[in-house]
Amino acid sequence: MTSPLMHPSQALFQDQAAPIFLPVCDHYAGSEKLMLKSLSLQNELGPVFDITFDCEDGAAVGNEFAHIQMLTQIIASDDNQFNRIGVRVHHLDHPSFQQDIEQLLRSREACEKLAYIVLPKVNTANEVRTAIDTINQLSQIHNRKAIPIHLLIETQSALANVQALAAIPQVECLSFGIMDFVSSHWGAIPASAMRSPAQFTHPLVMRAKLEIAAACHLYGKVPSHSVTTDFKDPSITLSDATRASQEFGFARMWSIHPNQIKPIVKGMAPRSAEINEAVAILTSAQENQWGPIELHGRLHDRASYRYYWTVLKKASMSGVNLPEGAQYLV
Repeated sequence: MTSPLMHPSQALFQDQAAPIFLPVCDHYAGSEKLMLKSLSLQNELGPVFDITFDCEDGAAVGNEFAHIQMLTQIIASDDNQFNRIGVRVHHLDHPSFQQDIEQLLRSREACEKLAYIVLPKVNTANEVRTAIDTINQLSQIHNRKAIPIHLLIETQSALANVQALAAIPQVECLSFGIMDFVSSHWGAIPASAMRSPAQFTHPLVMRAKLEIAAACHLYGKVPSHSVTTDFKDPSITLSDATRASQEFGFARMWSIHPNQIKPIVKGMAPRSAEINEAVAILTSAQENQWGPIELHGRLHDRASYRYYWTVLKKASMSGVNLPEGAQYLV
């Protein structure tokens, strides 16, 4: 009797937790107009990108309460079809941090539909755990399971603690805030390192990116690359996304303009040749009960199966049309 085919997620991660996968593009929106425009685009394209509503830089001074109320209503609305909207709240020491969390999680609908909360300018694991305790206490009122937490690595202190930050179970993503990070060096890193090509060649910036990516991959979290400030030339965004993915191991990238979304998705999505190779290898592996196989003169086992399954997961989340039959492998 033939055994039923086992799904990769069952076969390949029996001895370890599967890594977290997120859409490769994280689009930031600060004003109500841009939030609604971004949400309309997400409903058109599908959940191939996340939207982060911004309180830290989006709220005008003195208007913080009205701002968090406004965006909470959008998150709770029926227009939020895919539940892939997160919120960057004020930093932990800001007077509005507690207010942001309370207003955001007061609504049952918003609490249930919220994709994640972004904590900016963090420094230590202890302060993050304290903030998470506050968030969990409020979300549990609505019986919401732990809301995923994203952290912004923007300071030298945060980089020094990046391993401990990535190890926090509720944290699912670390984002690199390159502009604040460069500024924190008080001129020791030139302004040119905030953008390409120097952001990929300056030693201190390269070190920061590599340490963030390595910490994330150690703990199965998602490293998110910093923004491309030139949003008028899509080719620069595409080049940055491609380099961030292929040279530095980032699996996600910020967008600050709708024109950057498609180039980021394209730059970080697997190429068609690799997708086809992944389908062939995983199909053969599945038919052989995930034991070692030989294909085109090369040996494959569970180590390479995990890699190629990741390729298909990334392709699927980027909206790539997978070959026939591949849908059953992701």
